[in-house]
Formats: sequence, C-alpha cells, structure tokens
Amino acid sequence: MPSFTVVGLEKFPLVKVGDDLARIIVEAAGANGVVVEDGDVIVVSQKIVSKAEGRLVRLRDVVPSERAREVAAVTGKDARFVELVLQETGRVVKAVPGFLVVEDRRGWVCLNAGIDKSNVSPESDAYLLLPVDPDGSARQIRREVMRLTGKRVSVVICDTYSRPFRRGQTEFAIGVAGVKVFRDYRGERDLFGYVLQVKNVAMVDELACAAELVMGQGNEAVPVAIVKGLKRVELCEESEASVNDLRLAMGEDFFEKSM
Repeated sequence: MPSFTVVGLEKFPLVKVGDDLARIIVEAAGANGVVVEDGDVIVVSQKIVSKAEGRLVRLRDVVPSERAREVAAVTGKDARFVELVLQETGRVVKAVPGFLVVEDRRGWVCLNAGIDKSNVSPESDAYLLLPVDPDGSARQIRREVMRLTGKRVSVVICDTYSRPFRRGQTEFAIGVAGVKVFRDYRGERDLFGYVLQVKNVAMVDELACAAELVMGQGNEAVPVAIVKGLKRVELCEESEASVNDLRLAMGEDFFEKSM
C-alpha cells in the first residue's frame, strides 16, 4: 500500500540572525525522536531561513522614493512598505487599491515581493524579506545536514502564496537542493494506453504543501517538517535541480498579451 510520513519538528527554538539552521534542525530532530535517514526531504519555512540570514528590515529605517509614494497613493499602502517592495522588484505587474503584484528580483510573480511580517517580531514595523538566493540557502542547509548526519537528504524551502483565480493560499517551493523538481509523466501511458502529453507534476510544490499540513501558519511553532518514505521523490545532485525550473519564461505566458 503506497504511503509516506510527514513529521513536524516541535519545540523548535526561535531563530536569530547568524544561527546555524542545519545544526538546529538536526538537534530538533533528535529532541523529537526523529532519525534522519537517506532519502528524507527536509522542508524548511522561508521565515527561519530569512531570519538566520538577517533579512529583517524595520520601516523606521526606510525612506520612500517618489515612485514608492506614487504607488502607495494607488494601493493605499504605507509608502515605506512600498519602497521595500520596489527594492525587491524587477517589475510591477499590477497596482490597484489594496494590492501590489510584482515580479520580484528572483523572477517570481507574487504579492508584495513576498515581504511579510507574520511570525516575525513583536515590533510593529519589522518586516522579513525573502532570501537573496533561496536555492543557495537550501544547498547550504543540505550540505551541512549531510555532514552532520552522514545521510543523503534533500531540502525544500517553502513559502505561502496566493494562487491566480483561486481563493486561499498554499505553500510553494522557493528553494530546492538535491531533489528533482518535477515528476515527468509525458510520454508514459495511462491506465487505458493513452500517451500522456502534458502531465509534468511539480513535486517540490507538492512536498511543500504536504509539509504545511503539519507546519501550519499561525502559532504552531513548527517551521520544519521531514517527509519520509515517499517513493516518488527522486534525489539528484545539486546541479541537476533549481527552483528556477518552475518559472515560466516570458514567451510562455499566454496571459501577457490577452485582451
């Protein structure tokens, strides 16, 4: 019977700038009675990665530009917050009252360049930016976990995003290391012999969603989950996978020129 296990690491300490996340993860696994094994996928919340990397910014230190003031007037957002978003942005996709959708400098289209303040700090003006290089962050965590445990694991860094034309939010992978991004069924046959043409499953996004079910979004304090025993996961060398493989190229976006 196909099955797998997702284990959330409880009693995880609050992460500070400069913390060694890999060591904390391994220690937390031990404290939870979880043995890190070959083939495990360690799913890590973006927030603790950004915290460890010092990606915290306070609005009191931000001086808004004229462009930020213009966009703030349209969206109704604090001009200092808009300035933070613009500094992390490649292009503004849509600015309307209450919403600022951008393509961030990593190439992802999202609200507010992924900048967030939930579960960040009791200070009202503290915001957390995404990691500068999420794939690089995932690789660093993976290498150190493997050094500490001697086990071949993979790492997925996840964050919460809204989805086009659907209410609610789900987890998305924003950084990967050591795991193939897709399970590609194209060219294979289904139960009735039809050749599959487009079925290319974003495995790392599905791993992120599976982990969120035990990690939560509020005060659960479970920022890391370990996925065990999932046979469909295919480990790989770090050079063989990048979260950038998920991103559509500009020419592939058929909404771009729609009426």
